[in-house]
Amino acid sequence: MKRREFLRKSLAAGAAPVILNGFPVKALANHPIVGFLGKTGYEDRVLVIIQLNGGNDGINTVLPLDQYSNIMNVRSNVAIAENKVLKLNGTNATGLHPAMTELRAMYDSGKVSIVQSVGYPNPDFSHFRSTDIWLTASDSNQFLSSGWMGRYLDIKFPDYPTDYPNTEHPDPPAIQIGAMVSPALQGHSHSLGMSITDPTSFYQFVTGTVDPAPATPAGHELTYVRLVAQQTQAYSAVVKNAATKASNLSTLYPTAGQNTLADQLKIVAQLIAGGLKTQVYMVSLGGFDTHSAQVVAGATETGTHATLLSRISVAVNAFQDDLQKLGVADRVLGMTFSEFGRRIISNASLGTDHGTAAPLFLFGSKVNGGIYGTNPIIPSSPTVNDNIPMQYDFRSVYTTVLKNWFGVSDTELSQTMLKEFPVLSFVSPLNPTGISEQYIDVNSVTAYPNPCREHTQIRFTTQGGLLRIRLFDQFGKLLNVVSEATYTSGTHDVVLNTAQLPAGLYYYQLQMDGEQVMKTFVKL
Repeated sequence: MKRREFLRKSLAAGAAPVILNGFPVKALANHPIVGFLGKTGYEDRVLVIIQLNGGNDGINTVLPLDQYSNIMNVRSNVAIAENKVLKLNGTNATGLHPAMTELRAMYDSGKVSIVQSVGYPNPDFSHFRSTDIWLTASDSNQFLSSGWMGRYLDIKFPDYPTDYPNTEHPDPPAIQIGAMVSPALQGHSHSLGMSITDPTSFYQFVTGTVDPAPATPAGHELTYVRLVAQQTQAYSAVVKNAATKASNLSTLYPTAGQNTLADQLKIVAQLIAGGLKTQVYMVSLGGFDTHSAQVVAGATETGTHATLLSRISVAVNAFQDDLQKLGVADRVLGMTFSEFGRRIISNASLGTDHGTAAPLFLFGSKVNGGIYGTNPIIPSSPTVNDNIPMQYDFRSVYTTVLKNWFGVSDTELSQTMLKEFPVLSFVSPLNPTGISEQYIDVNSVTAYPNPCREHTQIRFTTQGGLLRIRLFDQFGKLLNVVSEATYTSGTHDVVLNTAQLPAGLYYYQLQMDGEQVMKTFVKL
């Protein structure tokens, strides 16, 4: 039992007296030391999760400028003109979509981390199944009834919803801006999220008004039911109290109704600044299933996708500006995700079809800004089914957020994520134990011969430690784990038998202590 939970149960009515240094714990209930004993320094941290529904085209979002001739060759009808791409500080190899000027400025100021090619082994191309995998953190062949964040909140809020809210936990564990609470917030037996249907209902709730109903007996009854529904929410009073304590200070938010993501994030900023202790918020933006009309012919920097990316850029920038002006920026970490990316090759309808891995953004004043991973490899002659292979398992991102942002223990991490995943470095723990090192010499990683027939030899130089080598096909499907062993410091060779592989392009990935390198070879 954690010490803060021990104290909560000890102070509960009817609990047997517990003695601390000669004094009954109950007698110290209001003493500052009791609040201090349960503190770890992570309690006031907040995570804001932005779900991009539909599958975002990562290649047109974070553009690999070092492979532009291949991009123009495989998706010329949707590709962004190279001279319009927003260059990023510190690199000539990677840029952002021209609609993301605000996010580019945030990146250049160190407030954005880009994690390349995030996905999972053996990807599923169904919106519903892939979304379920991301929200539950399951394997592709595993079906879970609890969400990844719900399992964490189950640990933080034991026995929920019994005896909640209480003195120690007066506020909702999580808040979803939307009609339905995300499965990500589903615990083992109960959802730990509270839904605020939409911005309009939120402001009506704060001001005590409801949508107008007809002036009829049925209309009066409807009005009454709506009011009762608001009043019976267990956390309604504390949410309303927080909302009335703070006002948004940023002038960068668009006019209400013009950008639904900005409208949602505006509420989140107000509640955080108003003192609500909720640590997890979920918001969403739809429309990313761009099979057609993703761009405007002849002006590919415009169109549906450009509009969506602009909304993200504007909303996130206004939100970050608001947090800064409200004095709470250092407490908040933001994260985007989408259920999958899009295919490398575009289709004839000025769109892109369901794919696999895609970049993921993290933002905030405490991120270790920069690009994590390498640009996805764009083959010069891909097939219509070719995809971006995964560099980072999305569960590594979740693991890093839980461990480094929320300070979750290894035991609790195991209970939440169900298996072990590498911790990345886009955000640091409160008390880092050392400086992150480069464990794999990226320039040393080669496969020879390449192209190959019967075998190829993977060579790499490492500082030593547990290293995993995995093989993926051209569609991003995990074929097998080539090696998983502890290597000494130095240069090593691992022979990969390719005799039984069909001819084609393959990806091999080296992974050590959160660092990953992805390269290709061709089987003749």
